[in-house]
Amino acid sequence: MQCPIDGNTLQIAERNGVEIDFCPQCRGVWLDRGELDKIIDRSMTEAVPPAHGSHDERPRKKKRESFLSELFDF
Repeated sequence: MQCPIDGNTLQIAERNGVEIDFCPQCRGVWLDRGELDKIIDRSMTEAVPPAHGSHDERPRKKKRESFLSELFDF
C-alpha cells in the first residue's frame, strides 16, 4: 500500500494486537475501522491514575507524539 501523502510504501506494525499502517518517511499513521477504538480502550485500561494533586502540563501535541513514539519506537 502506498502513502497517500508522499507515495512511499507503508509499513505495518502490530502493537497489542492492533495492526497499524505507517509511513517511515512522513510518519503518517493510518488505521482501519475500529483500530483507533481498540487503541484507546487498551490505553485506558493500562493507564495509571496520576498522583493526587499532580497535573500533566505538556501540550496535547506532545502527548500525542509521546504516545506514537511509544507505539512505533520512533
